[in-house]
Amino acid sequence: MNIIGNFNTIDGAARPSMWKQHQRSFDLLMIAAAFVVLWQVFFQIGGSVALASPWQATRTAIAMLGSADFWGDIRTTFSAFGFSVVIEAVLGILLGAILGLRRLTGDVVEPMIAGLYSIPKLMFFPMITLFFGIGISSEVAFGVLHGIIPIILFTMSAVRNIKPVYLKSARTMGLSTTQTLFSIALPAAIPEIFTGLRIGISGALIGVILCEMFGSSKGVGFRLMNAVANNVVTDISAITLILIVFAAVLSGVLMKLDERLHHRI
Repeated sequence: MNIIGNFNTIDGAARPSMWKQHQRSFDLLMIAAAFVVLWQVFFQIGGSVALASPWQATRTAIAMLGSADFWGDIRTTFSAFGFSVVIEAVLGILLGAILGLRRLTGDVVEPMIAGLYSIPKLMFFPMITLFFGIGISSEVAFGVLHGIIPIILFTMSAVRNIKPVYLKSARTMGLSTTQTLFSIALPAAIPEIFTGLRIGISGALIGVILCEMFGSSKGVGFRLMNAVANNVVTDISAITLILIVFAAVLSGVLMKLDERLHHRI
């Protein structure tokens, strides 16, 4: 009897979860369908001079993905993107955690960081190219600039919201700031930190693509800007579609991981 009761309880708990997953899949399909319909509507309004049709863009995107030259641009872009994510994650989490533990310093610095976040980052593009030159170094720097601020702010907020008993225990045990940071503060704030990482990773991708568009001789952003300069509408639409699909998949994976972290901890 107990076994049956437990089975019913587990089954009852699983049904809402399965229904939620099916509902999310249905919502994603509806969003994708709405996106395609809107694209087709804009194509009918603007014509082939302004926009390629969804079918033309998809066919061109598949052809591009079968090209060795395009994969060379993808490797360039993702190398810069990967370096940006690693650098912004390490620096952003460390700075955010330190500012979260040092409350007075954090209160002073936080408005400055928030103000910097609201400034269009393209303003800093000339200075970045001046310091780092044209190439992967400037792409990495621009990607970090776009993504590090949300990581700092979310980490700072997460560390500040740690239960005071944890920090009091650290002081009681005589832990140093470094020991408190790595043994208590960061593990306790992981879910909120990952939320900041999710936003920061998206920002890094935007920064790398923008830098390639305006200050690079290779990469997906460079190829996109080259297509814009030559008004090759099918290439513009195809590259845009590839970037949208990649960003959507990346965002979906990160959101799934974010939900699991919040659910487990």
